[in-house]
Amino acid sequence: MSSLSIVRLVAQTSESQAGWLTENLLELTRGGSEWVLWLLLFMLIGVLIVFFERLSFLRKVHVDHEAMRREMTQRLRDGDVAGLLDAWKENESMQARVLSYGLQDADRGPDAVLELCAGALGSERLRYEKRLSYLATVGSNAPFIGLLGTVMGVILAFDYLKDSTGAGGPSTAVMGVIAEALIATGVGLLVAIPAIVFFNILKLRVAKNITQTKLLAQSAAAYLRESNGA
Repeated sequence: MSSLSIVRLVAQTSESQAGWLTENLLELTRGGSEWVLWLLLFMLIGVLIVFFERLSFLRKVHVDHEAMRREMTQRLRDGDVAGLLDAWKENESMQARVLSYGLQDADRGPDAVLELCAGALGSERLRYEKRLSYLATVGSNAPFIGLLGTVMGVILAFDYLKDSTGAGGPSTAVMGVIAEALIATGVGLLVAIPAIVFFNILKLRVAKNITQTKLLAQSAAAYLRESNGA
């Protein structure tokens, strides 16, 4: 068999496989893009659940940062580290848990306290940012999922146009399919926008707690240095 014959055979085989793949994908498209809308709806429900759950959690662990700083300052000046740890025993906030972890070894010096607080802060950050990655994922991918539904609808519209004959009715049907297809992109954006907004709101609150915790740790280390110097 000549090389030209081999090339033609390969080309025919590839064309046949491509035709089979195209037909199967088109058959899948004929099933409609309704499943895309249902998927986006479930994603939106998940976004709302995560947002309100995280918002409730942040409100539950919210503390008065200035009140904590005053209490910590007074007790450290008095050398009552044990009393401070006991007062914060039931406090579930990031600030209390991180500072309590560091001040357990206050006798090792301020540098050790800072290192321990830094380690505990990483763990607390994971606790506070739990499920936020879901919001980020939905925010970045929902428009593409909606676009997938639109593309499937447009493909189906062109398939109808190819098979239609005459005028009037078929054109109206094609336009209806395209209009329905565009809904998927709109829904995708409607899911992505609140997901991104909610993510930024929660991320900002977490960052605020992290900043406050770092300030408390630095303040504790400063008072411990002052006590050791005295």
